[in-house]
Amino acid sequence: MSDRSVAVLAGGLSHEREVSLRSGRRLAGVLRATGLDVREWDVDATLIDRLQAERPDAAIVALHGGEGENGAVQAVLELLGVPYVGTTSAACRRAWDKPTAKAELERAGLHTPDWIALPHTTFRELGAKSVLEAMVERLGLPLMLKPDQGGSALGAQVVRAAEDLPAAMVSCLAYADTVLAERFVTGTEVAVSVVHDGAAPRALPPVEVVAPGGVYDYTARYTPGATTFHCPARLSADTTALLERTALEAHALLGLRDLSRMDAVVDEDGRVQILEVNVSPGLTDTSLLPTAVAAEGSDLGAVFAALVERAVERA
Repeated sequence: MSDRSVAVLAGGLSHEREVSLRSGRRLAGVLRATGLDVREWDVDATLIDRLQAERPDAAIVALHGGEGENGAVQAVLELLGVPYVGTTSAACRRAWDKPTAKAELERAGLHTPDWIALPHTTFRELGAKSVLEAMVERLGLPLMLKPDQGGSALGAQVVRAAEDLPAAMVSCLAYADTVLAERFVTGTEVAVSVVHDGAAPRALPPVEVVAPGGVYDYTARYTPGATTFHCPARLSADTTALLERTALEAHALLGLRDLSRMDAVVDEDGRVQILEVNVSPGLTDTSLLPTAVAAEGSDLGAVFAALVERAVERA
């Protein structure tokens, strides 16, 4: 495998650039330890020329947010015929748009918190006060408000009082043109990663997330020591099995490939409420997929090296 060349694509210009660079650096390091020839490339206007000139055996998209998760970079790799680790451009677009993904999961009989998505124009044209009142009437309080697209919980807020809704809405609209309002679900917050590094996709051990104040926001995600993680999660064997089955089913339903991460809450009735499914899980020191890989006794570099081989074989 030592003659394989791999381009790790990170950085970019999304709000999550710094997190992506951290993911890319860590991934490049663990892949080099397996003997692969790794190039670290920031995603900018030179990307296509570099891909054509240096022609790596495979690429790994370690971008978070924007073009790295909405399918744009994947479409460019497909256009150039460069094998890559991760989900196809078409399926990325489906998972990236949270309302679309939630609707598909709901149609398949999986649970996701009750929700509504409304564009900025609706609040402006119909009157924000009336729309927000109807939202509370329909979904109740507390609510989780988040941008309909994006990651790292940027712009996401829990709203417990109606008078706080306008400010939370403005925060969401700083990151997207549509607000997704979800009924806030209490319970055990978990993340279940799926990897397809062998004969079939498999679920990694669930990671239980205990965030300060019960909200796993941007600060809680990326400040070392701010959040407590338990892996495997402190759940019964039956609940753990249900989580793993649900993650695998969501991965398949959305047409995802190679790896994904399902964020969910096990509610008070024992149901798995899917919050979202991520096509480009973080790989930083505080990220959840590497935590799960370590908990099962596997090596992160070996897992991704196997994914590189799958990508090359597909080509």
